[in-house]
Amino acid sequence: MTVPKVCVPGERLCSVEECAPGPGTSVRLGYVFATLAGYVRRTDESSSTGVSTLLPVIEVVCDTRARLVPEIGTVITGKIMSITPKLARCEIVFIESTPLKDVFRGIIRKEDVRATEKDKVEIYKSFRPGDMILARVISLGDSQSYLLSTAENELGVVVARSEAGGHMVPISWCEMQCPKSHVKELRKVARVQPQFLQT
Repeated sequence: MTVPKVCVPGERLCSVEECAPGPGTSVRLGYVFATLAGYVRRTDESSSTGVSTLLPVIEVVCDTRARLVPEIGTVITGKIMSITPKLARCEIVFIESTPLKDVFRGIIRKEDVRATEKDKVEIYKSFRPGDMILARVISLGDSQSYLLSTAENELGVVVARSEAGGHMVPISWCEMQCPKSHVKELRKVARVQPQFLQT
């Protein structure tokens, strides 16, 4: 059994030479794009003789669980998956306080980590793999990947584990400390607002 492909609005699905556009799609510059969030379905149009006479039709089928996608301006909760000198990659797990069924990826570029002294930002001093963050969606990046920002004071790392395995405690806007080993580590720490605290 194949898992149906999930798409987001604006995602390029195929060329018009491969498939005809169906519900939930639009055509631009010779390509079929999704206009809805949902599952991609491709159906073959066949004649009564069983021989295909037309192009397959591609459509996007809405599912209530698939409707929720990150929108520009919304705050997401994500988990840092990897870092490079220029950016951090994360997996988006919540939009505001709603858990996501589908996986969306986010990228935080070096220049979007904080609002001031952007040229001095070092990714490894801001995030580590496994950190849970709050970030704002600033743009749609490539397919199923969103550009995120932690430049506001309320955004950044909210949960982090130290190398000793303890949950780290924020001690300033740029440091967290392990309560077990008392070792301090650099992070871009979020000043968490009450609406983002889970009860």
